[in-house]
Amino acid sequence: MSIKEVAKRANVSTATVSHVINGTRYVANETKTRVLEVMKELKYHPNSVARSLRSKQSKIIGLMVPILPNDTSSFFFMSIAQGIESVLMEKGYSLFLSNSKDDIATEQEQVRVFNSQLIDGMIMAPTYEDHTYLDSLMTDAYPVVFIDRKPKDAQGDCVLTEGANGSYEAVAHLISKGHTRIGFITGSLGLTTSDERLEGYKNALIDNGIPVDEEMIQVADTSYSSFDSGYRLTEALISRHRITALFVANNVMTMGSLHYLQQNDIDVPNDIAIIGFDDYEWARITKPALSMVKQPAFELGETAARILLERIEQPDGEYKEVRLPTELIIRGSS
Repeated sequence: MSIKEVAKRANVSTATVSHVINGTRYVANETKTRVLEVMKELKYHPNSVARSLRSKQSKIIGLMVPILPNDTSSFFFMSIAQGIESVLMEKGYSLFLSNSKDDIATEQEQVRVFNSQLIDGMIMAPTYEDHTYLDSLMTDAYPVVFIDRKPKDAQGDCVLTEGANGSYEAVAHLISKGHTRIGFITGSLGLTTSDERLEGYKNALIDNGIPVDEEMIQVADTSYSSFDSGYRLTEALISRHRITALFVANNVMTMGSLHYLQQNDIDVPNDIAIIGFDDYEWARITKPALSMVKQPAFELGETAARILLERIEQPDGEYKEVRLPTELIIRGSS
């Protein structure tokens, strides 16, 4: 809910609502009462940040990430956080970390917490849900930079990786090795990360004259953990569709997939070639070592922090979208 909506419902100007909230100018009792009643009706809570920023900055930046328990994505987002901090510390800023647990209700509550705190800006990796709520829940008190995932119908700068290109390169590499029956495993669709990686997979097949078989595209069942989904979907692809190669567009699911292959004595890469997404240290010590699509997590954090600081200093201007390149790391599994 925004101050503009309060003003519209109360049939007054936004300046009048501001004067009622801050007590900065006399407002007739009848008008004041009407404004306060509308605020109560709309459950509008004045943002302390907006008032404080008129006179000073807090030098604090909020960071919201979507980390689930036992999810190796924590390594990715912590690398991003380190990149953010490396830039903020040079400018005398501190970082305040929050976790939405990839849940939209928790995310909304954490945004409310940020709204009540003295922060100068926020960097946010949004959940997969519709983000039109941000227009009413957030105010103009501080800017937001979205990272990793691009929200639907929300305004702000974005720093993303070239996930579609990363998937394309991975699948094109498998095709160059002679594979035509290439399975694809992904997390829930609806996130820009998942959707773009699926797009890259399909485009690589099409550009190489290989028909897209929708049955060879397997999407995670949310009733299972990502690890278990990777295990089960790999089993389904091998037993039903005779794949010779596999691209897994999610790190934890890659672990589940590899576990199935190892448990069933399936030789990698001779029986099944496999490439995963996000290059962590564990991928180097598997036998054989895993080929992976690497994302520049630290650089993503650095870029997001720089863009946010620029936006704080110069709030006007069109929002920008920055894409950082991925890198295909070839090892023994492909």
